[in-house]
Amino acid sequence: MEKITIYTKTGCPYCAAAKKFYTDKGTAFDEINITEKPQFQSKLLELTGGQRIVPVIIGDGELKLGFGGG
Repeated sequence: MEKITIYTKTGCPYCAAAKKFYTDKGTAFDEINITEKPQFQSKLLELTGGQRIVPVIIGDGELKLGFGGG
């Protein structure tokens, strides 16, 4: 199974929901919090086509923008 990476920012309820979703499923993921690591902001904007949106979830051959609960 491909590793999942979640780009988040501090205080984002959708980011928290996404992390809880994967934690509850027992799926390991790497988190990149752009509030704490602003050097990743340009990579995030590259992934989203310039949209300022989090969470961005990369894994299983997919790129998901935002999180709606599953």
